Amino acid sequence: MAEITIYDTTLRDGSQMEGVNFSIQDKIHIAQRMDEFGIDYIEGGWPGSNPKDEAFFEEAARLHWKHAKISAFGSTRRASNTVDNDRNMKLLIQSRAPVVTIFGKSWDLHVTEALRTTKSENIKMIEESVAYLKKQGREVIYDAEHFFDGYFSDPDYALETLEAACRGGADIMVLCDTNGGTLTHHLRGVFQEMQKRFHKRCPLGIHAHNDSGVAVANTIEAVLLGATQVQGTLNGYGERCGNADLCTIIANLQLKLDVQCVPPQQMRKLTDLSHFVSELANMRPDDYHPYVGKSAFAHKGGIHASAILRHSSTYEHVTPEEVGNQRHILVSELAGRSNILFRAREVGVELDTKDPRLGALISSIKEAESYGYQYEGADASFELLLYDALGEKKRFFALQGFRVIVEKRGEEELVTEATVKIRVGEEVVHTAAEGDGPVHALDNALRKALHSLFPDLAKIRLFDYKVRVLNEKEATAARIRVLIQSTDGSRTWGTVGVSTDLIEASWEALEDSIQYGLWVRTNT
Repeated sequence: MAEITIYDTTLRDGSQMEGVNFSIQDKIHIAQRMDEFGIDYIEGGWPGSNPKDEAFFEEAARLHWKHAKISAFGSTRRASNTVDNDRNMKLLIQSRAPVVTIFGKSWDLHVTEALRTTKSENIKMIEESVAYLKKQGREVIYDAEHFFDGYFSDPDYALETLEAACRGGADIMVLCDTNGGTLTHHLRGVFQEMQKRFHKRCPLGIHAHNDSGVAVANTIEAVLLGATQVQGTLNGYGERCGNADLCTIIANLQLKLDVQCVPPQQMRKLTDLSHFVSELANMRPDDYHPYVGKSAFAHKGGIHASAILRHSSTYEHVTPEEVGNQRHILVSELAGRSNILFRAREVGVELDTKDPRLGALISSIKEAESYGYQYEGADASFELLLYDALGEKKRFFALQGFRVIVEKRGEEELVTEATVKIRVGEEVVHTAAEGDGPVHALDNALRKALHSLFPDLAKIRLFDYKVRVLNEKEATAARIRVLIQSTDGSRTWGTVGVSTDLIEASWEALEDSIQYGLWVRTNT
């Protein structure tokens, strides 16, 4: 099986998509999931461009990465600077990332209009920047920005920019279709020519954007022509029309072309990874996404569904289990069984397919998801639901009631107070606390009620809170889904709540978070 390396830029290029805004914790959590999945390179951001990216690299340098290499992104030196006196070069080194990816201009239009320098100076900028970073002991990936547009404008100059990066010692040179306007048959000829020139001196990679709708096709074509690195984003997130979608690319290469991208056993986690990133991006998962979408293996009743149940290949090009998805028979109670068995096994619970509790669990999940619950980014809520269905409750307290008061008087600051009554065994605890908003007040009141009984609660904290409106057309009567991410310092987990009332949905997610946190801490 041939192998290539996968370079993910979701945390940088993907975050430039309209509507996507990752927190620092989101970026770390996503990077950890990518690492576990088997992504080779994770681009964390551009050091110095914003405090969030600086904080990411500080945290990333302290963490242990099982497989992935963390990459810092930046540009070549400025035209007016020397490499050892260039702020961007210094920040890339200070990031402590073992890999540095820099982009340089391949298109003469960008050299004269964007950089406002000469073509000869741009060549020096590329070679000197790559060479400087190599001397600093970094693995250097050179992104040839706008390469195809540059080649069509002035092929000799575009080629000269690659020669400069190669002379500087680049470990790999990535041809970028930055504007996303190159069609596959045009890309083919250019990539073939570059492969002939450089394959013995420096390997080539591909970075495609989707403005013409062919980013995945262009990427696969480049791999067939000898590209050894694929750059893209999970779910195809990115500016304008997005980047090449790694979910589709990885599945196509590994399942159809026998090109290994990630460890084979990880392919079954592809759907979970896709949906997990969607949740943290606060983006609705695309039901029609190839391989990982909810409808990718959906079949209606009648002849079609009957054929699928007899032999899946009649209407499926791969089995859904290969990518961690599930077959969805819209009129059958069988939908979801294999997926739940797989998810249960992941948390250490082996279920027999004939176990009557499995049917009850499937019904519960179906009912919950039809209302708006989703468990891809809420692993803790799923585990609690699973154990409830098995009659093994992992719950430490029961809600008797809560009340939230929000008061605003004139120009004074808003005051929020929450009162919570819970039952712990035979004891009823009734407390009140203030907070910065109703959810914070509820969290404070619940912690106040539980603190003396469960001291470990002090180690559990909420670090992210997201709200999504599920049926916007209902306006103020719409259902709300709340996703909370929590940590105890050594592990993180997600919980979910859904209601037409924002406070109730928040309480559900908050309660699950605390219940799960107490359970895992008492069992470790």
